[in-house]
Amino acid sequence: MDYWVLDKLKSLEAAFTAEYCQAIDQVVSLLVNAFRQGNTLFICGNGGSASDAQHIAAEFIGRFLINRQGLPAIALSTNPATLTAWTNDHEFETIFARQVESLGKPGDILWGISTSGKSQNVIRALKTAQQRGLLTIGMAGNNGGMLPNFVDYPLFVSEQHTPIVQEIHVITYHRICEQVESQLFIKTTS
Repeated sequence: MDYWVLDKLKSLEAAFTAEYCQAIDQVVSLLVNAFRQGNTLFICGNGGSASDAQHIAAEFIGRFLINRQGLPAIALSTNPATLTAWTNDHEFETIFARQVESLGKPGDILWGISTSGKSQNVIRALKTAQQRGLLTIGMAGNNGGMLPNFVDYPLFVSEQHTPIVQEIHVITYHRICEQVESQLFIKTTS
């Protein structure tokens, strides 16, 4: 087997510690409870993380594995008119915070994604979310970078290489989507 593949597999294995898996379970419980109460999930990130935010929203609104009712999830990077109007007249660092301020209410959740943990617009959105009574999930490499003080539910890994952090993120949010869907919609019989 190629050494590059072995190194990558070792990095993935190192990320999914018992503590990290427990943090995933806590996020699942948080989202299940929030969706049961009719709250909305907002997700934000830049670049590949913006794509991840859209992917997560699509899994909750559409479906992950089963046909079921949609769940309220919004990726904050998907409205070009809002993005371009606000950043043209103000600054890019506040684009997600402005949307949280406008749309978020206590009990809602903001999920911020930053591979480096240094994305200022994600940090500002998390700060605004906490000020407005939203719960916050942070997903980042670099041990969370600058996010830890603004996150109620951390999903941080020590990995610093962006492509590997992104791969960890995909595995993480797929597991979260699968578990939320399962707990909300799959009935077990005893």
